Amino acid sequence: MKLKRAVGLFEATFFGVGIIIGAGIYALIGPAAGMTGNSLWISFLIGAIIASFTGLSYCELSTMFPKAAAEYVYTRRAFGSRFIAFLVGWLLVLTGMISAATVSLGFAGYFKELFGVFTDIVFSIVPVALLLIAVLSYINFKGIKESSRFNVFLVCIIIIGLLFVIFLGLPKFGNVNYLEIPFGSKGIFSAAALIFFAYIGFEDIVNIAEETRNPRRILPRAIILAIVITTLLYILTALSAVSLADWKDLRTSAAPLAFAASQALGQKAFIFLALTALFATGSTVLIILVVTARMMYGMAREKSLPEFLALIHERTRTPWLAVFTAMIFSMAFVFFGDIKVVAHLTSLAAFVTFTTVNISLIWLRYTMPKMKRAFRVPLNIGNFPVIALLGVFSSLFMIFQFELNLILFGLGILLAGAIAYFVFMRKISE
Repeated sequence: MKLKRAVGLFEATFFGVGIIIGAGIYALIGPAAGMTGNSLWISFLIGAIIASFTGLSYCELSTMFPKAAAEYVYTRRAFGSRFIAFLVGWLLVLTGMISAATVSLGFAGYFKELFGVFTDIVFSIVPVALLLIAVLSYINFKGIKESSRFNVFLVCIIIIGLLFVIFLGLPKFGNVNYLEIPFGSKGIFSAAALIFFAYIGFEDIVNIAEETRNPRRILPRAIILAIVITTLLYILTALSAVSLADWKDLRTSAAPLAFAASQALGQKAFIFLALTALFATGSTVLIILVVTARMMYGMAREKSLPEFLALIHERTRTPWLAVFTAMIFSMAFVFFGDIKVVAHLTSLAAFVTFTTVNISLIWLRYTMPKMKRAFRVPLNIGNFPVIALLGVFSSLFMIFQFELNLILFGLGILLAGAIAYFVFMRKISE
């Protein structure tokens, strides 16, 4: 039995836009402004350029191997190593579960602020986060069509919220120096490394390849459209935010976009943006759960995870055991920590993955030169993809923008993955 193909270009594009915008722009624009000052938009532009390098590599690879667990498949086909592919998949699955848990706590925090559910954190934040994961996992189980439709609804509200901030800021454009760099280039690149969390998601489009009607045609277009749409929204939002409020105040605000809007329209604007952020966090959690389940399903089908995770439900035609396994582990990680730590960890995992994906494309250009490619990365020297090389260098550069303790933590996750791999492979051989 195969997964149900029900996703078109519109749904796939909104799928990408939904997870790219998500919670990142609402939560991280404040800390990023504290690193960059009024030049915040430059960090978003840098993030977009880096995303574009790797996004184009994903476009080509998705037309070669339109499969679930895409990064695992790309790495496995390029290097012929189940171990390397497993580590990439392990990193994405684990950070996906942690991210879903943490962003669900962000949702619960907004929910508590808006609706005042009890007062004790044990009886409000955690149960709301757990309930959100359960409800969205059920939608994930019901089918990709239902998940896509619900996501389109959430994304429309998210975009309205950003357009609202942009509209409020337009009359004030030009009232500050947008080239002011109070902490130098180090601050710009450190902020770019942080807010890259707000760009992560374009790559997740490829993991619904087996549920897309014409993946070789649709996936490259959806990736490019998602990056272009979100880049325009992000840069305009960043310019508006620092035009509406002093970047020093944005730095200390728990809800920076809502705070910026409140400087123009008061408390009503704050409530509206907080509601929008509620939908943004919900959209992020939904798509992370969808993608994580498909990654687990694809890896199980390749016999790199227990085979029961590859079972497809007869009625919904979704990988139902993978869906509910992702739900259970995401619930377990609800106690992990704050969104800034997870944003750094998720961005670090993304840069490691992007490095591997870009190297895979370069390698496959020489090992499988005659394989059909419905999309081909532009700017080549002979058969060598220059943009993929830029993707490798930029991803490696961004990895070293993180603090050493976070890099060591990431290495610890990879070490745990290596141990899990050899334990699992030994059981299979036995």
